[in-house]
Amino acid sequence: MSPAFRAMDVEPRAKGVLLEPFVHQVGGHSCVLRFNETTLCKPLVPREHQFYETLPAEMRKFTPQYKGVVSVRFEEDEDRNLCLIAYPLKGDHGTMEIVDNSDCEPKSKLLRWTTNKKHHVLETEKTPKDWVRQHRKEEKMKSHKLEEEFEWLKKSEVLYYTVEKKGNISSQLKHYNPWSMKCHQQQLQRMKENAKHRNQYKFILLENLTSRYEVPCVLDLKMGTRQHGDDASEEKAANQIRKCQQSTSAVIGVRVCGMQVYQAGSGQLMFMNKYHGRKLSVQGFKEALYQFFHNGRYLRRELLGPVLKKLTELKAVLERQESYRFYSSSLLVIYDGKERPEVVLDSDAEDLEDLSEESADESAGAYAYKPIGASSVDVRMIDFAHTTCRLYGEDTVVHEGQDAGYIFGLQSLIDIVTEISEESGE
Repeated sequence: MSPAFRAMDVEPRAKGVLLEPFVHQVGGHSCVLRFNETTLCKPLVPREHQFYETLPAEMRKFTPQYKGVVSVRFEEDEDRNLCLIAYPLKGDHGTMEIVDNSDCEPKSKLLRWTTNKKHHVLETEKTPKDWVRQHRKEEKMKSHKLEEEFEWLKKSEVLYYTVEKKGNISSQLKHYNPWSMKCHQQQLQRMKENAKHRNQYKFILLENLTSRYEVPCVLDLKMGTRQHGDDASEEKAANQIRKCQQSTSAVIGVRVCGMQVYQAGSGQLMFMNKYHGRKLSVQGFKEALYQFFHNGRYLRRELLGPVLKKLTELKAVLERQESYRFYSSSLLVIYDGKERPEVVLDSDAEDLEDLSEESADESAGAYAYKPIGASSVDVRMIDFAHTTCRLYGEDTVVHEGQDAGYIFGLQSLIDIVTEISEESGE
């Protein structure tokens, strides 16, 4: 059994682990799947796997924790839905393990996306067989409407969803993110098309960076002035160069690749995809960044300082990395859209626990408030399929010195966040 599985606090499950869409994926084209509450998995790319296996120690705090490799294949359930199932690698003896979800919602109440042989459907995880048979025709009609809606979603670059105020917000997020659904369905389709030749794939296990947030707000930034790897074909290189030239990548070394923001003021979720991000001017990029830190009522100023500190530290770390090039890599910025209760600055200590979030909201503007406890924000590098370094040995192109394009993008990001902070009066 791999160290990754032994290290988890888990319970055995003989038939493998059902992989679900990772609903907080906001960018990229590779499918990211939920293995369990704290772990994600994605298709193994040899170069990315090599990066995680040889990662410099000082970079580890700025990347997801690498947890090992699993074997993944798609299977049909009794209702002919295609599902992705993870198993231990061959020769990795022992039982597959998953986290204990006893403290989570009952499985029957959770929703998941599955792909039917002929169409896409959204259905409950455990549906009685007799109900399925009775309503099969009805469900086909509903799924056809969902497919039409999904086609509309793919064409929409900025979306707003109203989240109902009743119930748990984080559980409602499962229903909305269109980008994760798109990636999940494309992955199933690719695997289905290759089924005659292959139905076993290696996936790597990585830390779920959103697991500690109740309502994750996620910003995916494509970093650097160059996106194509050294092994790219002439056609692909030309395509990537054109995308950089037509976006903010060429000007400031960074562009928006995806965004998910919870706006507490309106109770809405806002999604922005990479197609919209490519169209932004430098001023538009700055406005998008401002929007990411704005909850619909006010700017989350308390997050700007910690973000600047982490960006500055990451820049210093990358300036010490010799020969690395992080082509097509992204940078994630994550914080919790669900704020902690706020308190009046001059309140007595015994009053702090009595002041609810609702009462603070009602009085907003009349008094000065601050959140109880420090707000946390995370900054991590992801996606290393085209990363290169002289340590890899087999690369025909070996670069010298720092990744100037990535570092330039980081400095631009630092400058813009600093401008937002100063303009907001912090």
